[in-house]
Amino acid sequence: MPKRKAAIAVGGVAALGAAALLLPNANASQDKASGAAGTARTLKAADASDLAAQLQKALGDALAGSYYDSAKRQLVVNVVSGDKNVIVQAEKAGAAVRQVGNSTAQLRSAARTLKARATVPGTAWAVDPRTNKVVVTADSTVTGAKWDRVRSTVRGLGSDMATLKRSAGAFKTFVSGGDAIFSQVPGGNVRCSLGFNVTASDGSPAFLTAGHCGVAAKQWSDSQNGQPIATVDQATFPGQGDFSLVKYDDPSTQAPSEVNAGNGQTVQINQAVDATVGQTVFRMGSTTGLHDGQVTGLDATVNFQSETDPNGVDTVTGLIQTDVCAEAGDSGGSLFTQDGGAVGLTSGGSGDCTSGGETFFQPVTAALQATGATLGAGAGAGGQAGAGDQSGAGAGDQSGAGAGDQSGAGAGDQAGAGDQSGAGDGSGAGDQAGGDQIGGGADPSATAGGEQSGAGNRSGAGTGHRPGAGAGSSSLTGTR
Repeated sequence: MPKRKAAIAVGGVAALGAAALLLPNANASQDKASGAAGTARTLKAADASDLAAQLQKALGDALAGSYYDSAKRQLVVNVVSGDKNVIVQAEKAGAAVRQVGNSTAQLRSAARTLKARATVPGTAWAVDPRTNKVVVTADSTVTGAKWDRVRSTVRGLGSDMATLKRSAGAFKTFVSGGDAIFSQVPGGNVRCSLGFNVTASDGSPAFLTAGHCGVAAKQWSDSQNGQPIATVDQATFPGQGDFSLVKYDDPSTQAPSEVNAGNGQTVQINQAVDATVGQTVFRMGSTTGLHDGQVTGLDATVNFQSETDPNGVDTVTGLIQTDVCAEAGDSGGSLFTQDGGAVGLTSGGSGDCTSGGETFFQPVTAALQATGATLGAGAGAGGQAGAGDQSGAGAGDQSGAGAGDQSGAGAGDQAGAGDQSGAGDGSGAGDQAGGDQIGGGADPSATAGGEQSGAGNRSGAGTGHRPGAGAGSSSLTGTR
């Protein structure tokens, strides 16, 4: 690998499903807010996310979730009916206020009930702030007594508190996928995607990818049969998250803080941002390229069939739920905003980019805090590789590992995704057995039919306490 540039550019371009066009003027600035008290401000998504975080910090559990209304470009916050003081404060801050029936405490209690009674492989749940309910999803593997158990639990919570949906696919993690990275293991090749370049706490160049990739293999290359160029330093999977910190073996490697958007274009990544329900996001992966969609849930929980215990359940918590498609090979890839904010790392899900589906992502802010890493390596324009400078694996290089060369499975016993409000978009009526929606979960690149085996039951180490960064500044469009 040339010392002057990182051989892997963040976010891959192979098998690009649609052209990515940079739109310099998109979401250029926040509209001026009205000075009138009680008037909801017009905000771009990044500013809505910031406002949501501020209100959550100030008002805490008095809020019952929030989401971004992209049509009106407003932040909507849920407040339990009758709490006039909270309503006044939220409106004064510029949010649109909606009075709802379920409090944060009630929604968390429902999630705890689900964890205790409905933790079976193939289920997921998250709080949907748009319906003010916990949305539970069961994939196609949940049948017979298991389906009856889940349905009975949801019904017991009441139709005003929880809904149940079916996913046509199955929750899977997919080790395979941004610019492709490869590793050779006894069972064959493992393929994942690079998420975002970062600087480790000791100052060395590194990158973030999915945790199930980090527990599957220790050393990674930028080509299928190439020599390793990076080594896993920390990996967490399953449990509370799905992220790995991988350090470049050459300490002089320049790791540009940007995403390769395809067709010679890159998006500068300046900061890490928290996701907001309703926010438009873009995903880049080496298998399917650039695709966009919306955040539909936060703090999602997914229960996988254990890869090591036929009777076990592996759980991953704290993920971002979206309707962005992904497939095998996209794991670990970049989820980001139009204005260059790093949002997530592709983890798992169900569906594909032909029929659609749901995908789940590890929040970047949480990964940075846990690993102690910071985004980018100085982010100076002169030190960043353009698309033409990046010698990462191209489409030809990425043909080695099959779609199902590896899959992780979540594990863990953590609290359900409903433990935080403002998540989930699996709204929909009652106990329907049809539909392609899934709840919260782990690997985004799940095809509805493909089987994958793989490692991923070791939880890695690594904790850190350095906060991540904030939001970025460039924009683009993709295809769903």
